[in-house]
Amino acid sequence: MKNVLEYLKRQAEKLPDKVAFADENDSITYKELLDKARKIGTELGRYACQRKPVPIMMDKSVQNVEIMMGVVCAGGFYIILDPAQPSTRLNQILDTLKTELLIVQDKYTERAAELAFSGKLLVASKLGNCDTDEGLLDRIESGHNDIDPLYVLFTSGSTGIPKGVVVCHRSVIDFIDEFTKVFDINEEDVLGNQAPFDFDVSVKDIYGGLAAGATVQLIPKEYFSIPVNLLDYLDDRKVTNLTWAVSALTIVSILNGFSYKIPGSIKRIMFSGEAMPIRHLNYWRSYYPNARFVNLYGPTEITCNCTYYEIDREYAVGDKLPIGKAFANEKVFLLDEDNNEIREPNKEGEICVSGTALALGYYNNPEQTSKVFVQNPLNKEWLETIYRTGDLAYYNEEGNLCFTSRKDFQIKHMGHRIELGEIEAALEKIEAIQNSCCVFDENKNKIVCFYQGDISKKEIVPEAKKYLQDFMIPNVFRQMDELPVTKNGKLDRKALKQSLEKSKK
Repeated sequence: MKNVLEYLKRQAEKLPDKVAFADENDSITYKELLDKARKIGTELGRYACQRKPVPIMMDKSVQNVEIMMGVVCAGGFYIILDPAQPSTRLNQILDTLKTELLIVQDKYTERAAELAFSGKLLVASKLGNCDTDEGLLDRIESGHNDIDPLYVLFTSGSTGIPKGVVVCHRSVIDFIDEFTKVFDINEEDVLGNQAPFDFDVSVKDIYGGLAAGATVQLIPKEYFSIPVNLLDYLDDRKVTNLTWAVSALTIVSILNGFSYKIPGSIKRIMFSGEAMPIRHLNYWRSYYPNARFVNLYGPTEITCNCTYYEIDREYAVGDKLPIGKAFANEKVFLLDEDNNEIREPNKEGEICVSGTALALGYYNNPEQTSKVFVQNPLNKEWLETIYRTGDLAYYNEEGNLCFTSRKDFQIKHMGHRIELGEIEAALEKIEAIQNSCCVFDENKNKIVCFYQGDISKKEIVPEAKKYLQDFMIPNVFRQMDELPVTKNGKLDRKALKQSLEKSKK
């Protein structure tokens, strides 16, 4: 198998009339999805987009899935653009891609016109209304390789420029085949998709569903702020599997959602993105004592996840929840600061990963790629690329990995990976801010911004929203006469972090 479309073709033949994807208002069967994707692929194929980026600006929906699969049929790779993102960020992404095509949902044509894009604008509803050109699609498919890109996901960049993680077909196939096997995801399952399509958690829903022949229910974003609607949706749609960001699960527990309703079909709860608070984990486990609970770990650069830990015992508040051991065909190990491998328990090192699931690097960004996709220092005999995650961890006495913190200033907040440097770069654009430094308060799960300048938080936030997504806006702003610096003249982040600790005492 060398193309994810083989998942779709297999299910269209085996389960032609089964619902593949559904949203609040629409649904599509496997056969309908394949037919629609090939028609869209026919139109897009005429633009010669094989091995080229095709950004899609749409809300999460069944139609969005149709377009994504259409791009793949045309031999291209898709990039999901969130219309709610600031124009500055969207323009940076488009500039990185150097794309000639942009597909937009009908209601976002005016939004797209605001962007610095001079290529061909295609309206989603007008695609796929033609006859399928079997010859064209066959020629495209015959030229496909399994290392051709499938999608690019843009994460936050330390320079203020988003980094596009390029993931190929082979990496997704390699991971999804193992993922569905380990957790016994099959055609009886109904996957409740929480994550937006520009967040890699969604990859497990989209391709896990296609591989297993399951139905994927696309949960409306707004339901995660209305637990009554969310729980009704899960119950009415008979959802069996939740692969969610931690923050989505904790919304239910914080608001005591299960006092209203306990959806009866859920049998598997998997989470990732940040550390799961034990208090919230225990809340969920008390209502689903027979469900499988799994802690997943892995950055976008290694295709979703590289380790997992299935929770099989009680944990008390304050305990460290392991991230577990590696999936098959992925090598996960720790290196110390001298590039020596750490094997003994309770010694911290950087998590490094090698294997087929590694991304192809950052799109159009060789400098950033070369910093973290490097030769394995333990291997002097042949080329073995590893990804240095920048995450620190240790082995516990049972041999399971336990995450501790970030090596640099990249953080995980509200289920998203964020570079604090990107926030600072955006704040520099606000004229009244003379200088700023952002740190992350892990205990309170808040981004704290220390700044110099005659401006209040009330004035900063609307200006910051011009450049940053909402989850990147600092939660706390502290005005200072002067920011501390080290003897080398660099901002003293350690001192600022220590000031947070002192303020708690």
